Amino acid sequence: MVDAPGHAPPWKTFRYCPGCGAKGIAVRGDRSVLCKKCGYHFYFNVGAAVAGLIEDDIGRLLLTVRAHDPGKDTLDLPGGFVNFKETAEEALAREIKEELNLKIKKCSYFKSFPNTYLYDNIFNRTLDLAFVCTVDSFKRQKPSEEIQGVLFIKPADIDLNSIGFDSIRNIVSSYLRIKKG
Repeated sequence: MVDAPGHAPPWKTFRYCPGCGAKGIAVRGDRSVLCKKCGYHFYFNVGAAVAGLIEDDIGRLLLTVRAHDPGKDTLDLPGGFVNFKETAEEALAREIKEELNLKIKKCSYFKSFPNTYLYDNIFNRTLDLAFVCTVDSFKRQKPSEEIQGVLFIKPADIDLNSIGFDSIRNIVSSYLRIKKG
């Protein structure tokens, strides 16, 4: 399975056993590698990520502009990876605080979409969990160095092609369809 021309899936990029460090691991057809020396069997799975759909008081959606690759200069939703021993809701609250200095007042699960993005020449797979959120106030909003800009855009004015990741584009598109009723 190849994700894009010239780029192999992550299990084909490993050269050494993640368990013992030996060379000569066997790539298997089930998204795993098996060490010929120690027998360590490692499966590649998706990473969990979260994204927040936040509207202001007049119904505009908060979108960020990414400051770094992957997806530099494209639109995104605030969010990020879920850390070990962290719930999706805790990760979302942490990410929104870190990225925008905003505090979530309430959030509810919306939908999830798979995502694939290229980072350090390896296609990484995530499952992006989207939540509809309200925040205490936008007064203390302060973007981190990860964020080049913050935009509040009317739903009718959102250009889905400006969104950098398929999963985020799908989340926003689905959200806009539901908002239209």
